[in-house]
Amino acid sequence: MKFTTATTLASLAALASAKDSRTFAVLRFNGDGFLTEGPVDPIVTPGTESTHYHGIMGGSNFGATVEGDQLMQSTCTTAKIKNDKSNYWIPSLFFQDPKNGTFQKVPLFYMNVYYFFEATDDEIKPFPVGMKMITGDAKTRSPPKAGGALNLDPDNGVPINAVQFTCPRSSYDPPSYPPNSDGTKAGMGDPNNKGAGSGFPLYPCDGYASPLRQDLHFPSCYNPAAGLNDYKNNMKFPSNVGYKQNCPKGWIHVPHIFFEIYWNTPLFDSYWTPDGKTQPFVLSTGDATGYSSHGDFISGWDQNTLQTIINTCDAGDSGMDRCPQIPGGLNDNNNCKIGTDFGTILKNGEIIRELPVVGSVVTGWGKGGVSGGEVDPPSKPSTTKATVKPTTTKATVKPTTTKASTTKVTTTHKATTTKVTTTHKTTTKAPTSKPKPTSTKAATTKASTIKSVENVPAPTKAPATHPAAGNPHIKTIWDIVTVTVTKTVYGPEPTHAHHRRAPGHSHGHAARHLAN
Repeated sequence: MKFTTATTLASLAALASAKDSRTFAVLRFNGDGFLTEGPVDPIVTPGTESTHYHGIMGGSNFGATVEGDQLMQSTCTTAKIKNDKSNYWIPSLFFQDPKNGTFQKVPLFYMNVYYFFEATDDEIKPFPVGMKMITGDAKTRSPPKAGGALNLDPDNGVPINAVQFTCPRSSYDPPSYPPNSDGTKAGMGDPNNKGAGSGFPLYPCDGYASPLRQDLHFPSCYNPAAGLNDYKNNMKFPSNVGYKQNCPKGWIHVPHIFFEIYWNTPLFDSYWTPDGKTQPFVLSTGDATGYSSHGDFISGWDQNTLQTIINTCDAGDSGMDRCPQIPGGLNDNNNCKIGTDFGTILKNGEIIRELPVVGSVVTGWGKGGVSGGEVDPPSKPSTTKATVKPTTTKATVKPTTTKASTTKVTTTHKATTTKVTTTHKTTTKAPTSKPKPTSTKAATTKASTIKSVENVPAPTKAPATHPAAGNPHIKTIWDIVTVTVTKTVYGPEPTHAHHRRAPGHSHGHAARHLAN
């Protein structure tokens, strides 16, 4: 029988509409680690330095500004599906040494993106090229009003809660979250899953091949009237109609994507002692609660490829790459990397005194500065202080009197299959007892990213005190200063935790998402 293009498209459209059951497939990524890292966010702070450090996956045409079909010109991608040039990014995770307050970046264990195609009366269509969306709130330090449970239903009278952490453990005695927690002094457990909750858990995650996992669900109804760039208004979660999920009239039903990001937290298990009250991990937003967990997405999908996957691919946990006849085929590039438009990419094991951009003051449970509310990021360039609201603290720290360098950033990067090509021209002076400013073209991030940490000990040899820890009278003062680039000490990366990946993603957590 001879098929015409029109017949084929009509058949695909019939398959795509009025789905009676959910299908799904997991998108995986190639290579070791992210495409790039740094304080870059083309959705929230296009063209300027972001308020915090991110890890980014996807197409190589990512940068501080991403518009229109820019991602479609990417020369490589970290996605296993060759025709997916989209970008997916999240705030990085840091370990803050309880003994001296210094930070180390937590390495990525691995990241997956689930593509769920819901039962619906709508036709599920691909994301429009260049569509931007966000889930979560980077500024919040308040517990979600929905509590610790996941809630993606906009019509049940409970606020949406699309962000959680999952902490697989060999035993949940004691529990990961305090029983009956209201979220103001510790996270809140999910009553439907003792391994999950809102905010960081208080005990190490020692499940097999499943360290601390950051969970982020995105809405799947796109409002074309709002447009591609209006990330605050262009998306919402679908309504439940019986067992189906439908979008409002005039909206476009797109795939429901879910980020799961596994962080290699077991590397640090021997450097902290659980006490059921505190935990040492901090998001790059400066958040010790975990409530500011969030994710960003810009679509760079070839439309025909994604539509084919929507209509025909139900590979589940085995992976989207297992589906046959995907247009464009699979991506065999295992080393797609680019540089960063701002700051520097931190190395694993590098010990720093301050978080990139954010600085040294961490907010959240027992850290001072805020208990709930929101934290305003600094404006750039600026010497004004960031306000923390609500707060009753009045003490302030006087800003430094050093002046910001006005040297223009001239960082170039291009995709490569062999190495990162980042041109940084830097002139440095030898360190003295009072370091003087130095001329640098690459360093526009605050001193937190590249400040000298010479003679900072490894975590196990750190001093027993840290003046900022637990001080309720500290407020953050945001200040741009020039810096002297000196020597950085790299802490030896612990080796007692093995980098294990469960074959075929075999730890079987997807069932709980299928029930939502």
